Amino acid sequence: MSTAPTATGGDGPVPPPRSSVPDDAAVSPTIDGTAAPSPAADGSTAGAPAGLGWPAGVPVAEPAEPVVADVEPGRVRWDPAERRARASQSFWTAVVGVPAIFSVLRLGVEAGGELQTTLLLVANVGPVNLLAGFLTTAARLLSTGMIAVFALGAVLAVSADRLPPGTRRRPLFARWADITPAWVVLASFLLALITWPLLYLPLLLPAFVAAFQLRPGRLHERAVPRLLVIVALLAGYGWLVLPTLRDAVAQGGERLVLVLLVVPPLLALFIAGPLPGVVIRPLASVTEVAVLVTLVWAAVPVISTPVLPLTVTTVGPENGPTEDVRGHVVTTDDVNMAILQERGGVRYVPVDLVRAQVLCPSEEELPRHRLRIHDFHIEDSLLEGMGRRVRPVHRIDAACRTPA
Repeated sequence: MSTAPTATGGDGPVPPPRSSVPDDAAVSPTIDGTAAPSPAADGSTAGAPAGLGWPAGVPVAEPAEPVVADVEPGRVRWDPAERRARASQSFWTAVVGVPAIFSVLRLGVEAGGELQTTLLLVANVGPVNLLAGFLTTAARLLSTGMIAVFALGAVLAVSADRLPPGTRRRPLFARWADITPAWVVLASFLLALITWPLLYLPLLLPAFVAAFQLRPGRLHERAVPRLLVIVALLAGYGWLVLPTLRDAVAQGGERLVLVLLVVPPLLALFIAGPLPGVVIRPLASVTEVAVLVTLVWAAVPVISTPVLPLTVTTVGPENGPTEDVRGHVVTTDDVNMAILQERGGVRYVPVDLVRAQVLCPSEEELPRHRLRIHDFHIEDSLLEGMGRRVRPVHRIDAACRTPA
């Protein structure tokens, strides 16, 4: 009398192994590609005698459902999730890579293109100082680029959504705007709010309306209350800038100030999309090139902005003639002070000969307008204006006005 082989373990009998190859009694696959129910599922096991059922509580492998891809012959269909992933990678690569490239280029430009001077700056300018210098000088450029992409991308996206499906590929800025979280957009506007000069802050109004598609119809469903809300908002803005407008008219020659303070709020009422379908593709191509060219043009002064502070160091013997060395202090040790001179070259000055040192502003920091908005200078940002209230501007030393 034969008995089915059964192994025993610490937890009881172990079921016999299932055969990896079905026997002749197995049912062939169906026409749709799915396998027929396994005999194990009906209580019997292939390769085991009849009457020996599969133990209760032991899971039985079920056949996997077939994956059928509906792909047209000769045509590659891109997954929307893959497109979003590619757009996300390109966007974050630009956000992270551009600041790093700018930081390296700034050291090369400040060194005058000389290799040894560049190596000296790299060895003594730490990454924290380089990052702080970049954020204080290039934060405006970074926020400007992001806001331009979000505003244009939102307008192009809502315009492309009105087109028939599959007629046109979505523009690059529209894809970037689609995959960017709302908090990133808000953070870019907040960064611009605290770093842009007050003169250019009105430009944020139409950009914000375009980025979030805030049409006048969303203020109120009825026309009269909607008009009252718009009038109240414009009245509040007028109260804020009206004294500055009067001063600009009185001084004369401040046409740029008048345009920047008056036109953007009116433009915000009509800038939300959608646009006609015939202008979407040409506008997308033109705006992408225009934003790139504008950022490159604006990056030139950012790259050339010094990383180190500008000083005038008085050098000379104790009872002899002195000399003013104008430049940027790179490093100081017990023997020498290395100064990157403003007109090029590195000069090592013995520490014993240093008599005085004065911190000087650069030419870009000198004001060009004599206008204020409620005690804030029009060329200062909110961050700079609050800082000047804590530390008022000191009188410029006479040594700063006389270059070496």
